[in-house]
Amino acid sequence: MTAETAVALPALVLVLTASLWAVTIAGAQLRCVDAARAGARAAARGEAAEEVSRAVLRLAPEGASVSIRTGADTTRVEVIATIRPPFRSPLPPVRLRSAAVSATEPGVLSPSRADTGETRPPDSGEDLAAPRPGERE
Repeated sequence: MTAETAVALPALVLVLTASLWAVTIAGAQLRCVDAARAGARAAARGEAAEEVSRAVLRLAPEGASVSIRTGADTTRVEVIATIRPPFRSPLPPVRLRSAAVSATEPGVLSPSRADTGETRPPDSGEDLAAPRPGERE
């Protein structure tokens, strides 16, 4: 009986650790999705990029970054977060990404800006998080 327990207990701990890590990742992915959706709706209504960014970062996992692109037809918000195990573990960190697109409300971009093909609202300056080289948008 003792030998079986000595073999089974480490396997049980390993399975439990992997299960908890999977639940943590799933929860963080859901937070990224919710944050991106809320940000896309707010940005499409014409809210200031700084306010949208703050709202998204409140909803997203800690350490996340946000990218907001507003065009004449659509607004896209992307949330990227790296999740690390909350305990010392050989489990690797996981990079999560979620994007949401919403139809831009009429009047959010002035017609002159929409015709130039720029993808930022007039008051936003630069994108909040530019894509890294080699990444697809």
